[in-house]
Amino acid sequence: MRELTNELPKPMLKVHGKPILEHIIEGIKSAGVHDIFIVTGFKAEVIENYFGNGEKWKLRIAYGRQVVQDGTGKAPELAKEFIGASPFFLSYGDILVKPETYQQMVHRYNENYFSGVITVTGSEDVTKGGLVFFDDKFCLKRLVEKPSPAQIAELKSSGWLKPGDIAWYNAGIYIFRPSLFEYTTKLQKSPRGEYELTDAVSALVDGHHPLAGMKIDGRWVDVRDPEVLAKLEEQQS
Repeated sequence: MRELTNELPKPMLKVHGKPILEHIIEGIKSAGVHDIFIVTGFKAEVIENYFGNGEKWKLRIAYGRQVVQDGTGKAPELAKEFIGASPFFLSYGDILVKPETYQQMVHRYNENYFSGVITVTGSEDVTKGGLVFFDDKFCLKRLVEKPSPAQIAELKSSGWLKPGDIAWYNAGIYIFRPSLFEYTTKLQKSPRGEYELTDAVSALVDGHHPLAGMKIDGRWVDVRDPEVLAKLEEQQS
């Protein structure tokens, strides 16, 4: 985000007059959730001062600071005590979707006994992000994070990627049971030196925890750079 985040953490950049994070929180609230835990890092006090205890939104909001920025895999553990035995939403702080997406995720979660839900978007371009593969019931079989050209070639040759098939991409919004923490605690650092949430998700699948897939209909925006932010501002909310 270049100079836009000199003073603001990225989730506090505004879209249609509201911080990205406020859009996310209001969407999650619309699905019936009233307890929110925000993991903060850079400029944590900006987020904490804006949302406070959540009273303005009729929510209970708590916080945990990720002092060492060592990846998405360890960040959820800050909320472990807050979550207790409840299933929970987990979202990155820069993903915008329609509010009804969160309600659809709850519906999908309740369709069977699942350990969670992983949302995806579809594309014919196989180089855009984390590739997700499903069985015939649209439950997770495999996740390949940011595949290299060599990995893509291997996925094609082994039949995981077939010509003309839609490539499913991890959309960065989940529901999990607390069983996720059994796997985040065992994480090893990835080749890029971080603990990856997607490694814990893969370990859940390997441990025979069923994870339901759900395609996001309509808007899905990863607010990754100033150009995306500017384009959002031009559109209607």
